[in-house]
Amino acid sequence: MAWTLLVLMLVSQWTGSLSQPVLTQPSSLSASPGTTARLTCTLSSGFSVGSYYVYWYQQKPGSPPRYLLYYYSDSDKHQGPGVPSRFSG
Repeated sequence: MAWTLLVLMLVSQWTGSLSQPVLTQPSSLSASPGTTARLTCTLSSGFSVGSYYVYWYQQKPGSPPRYLLYYYSDSDKHQGPGVPSRFSG
């Protein structure tokens, strides 16, 4: 019984100390028509974007989220159905 408790305590301490990646980007972006708008995303320190799939969705007020694209690498990315090619990752 004592060993079981010790193992459970060690496992809970170990799993509680694992950090999760955080992707940070501006909440909004404005650009003039005909210009390029670039939404920059920053992954928390110690993580590589090449280890995660990153998905982008667009949500307009009063509408559900719309899938735009995902990016994993230059050879593994996907454009959502009907999403214009001007959206890229």
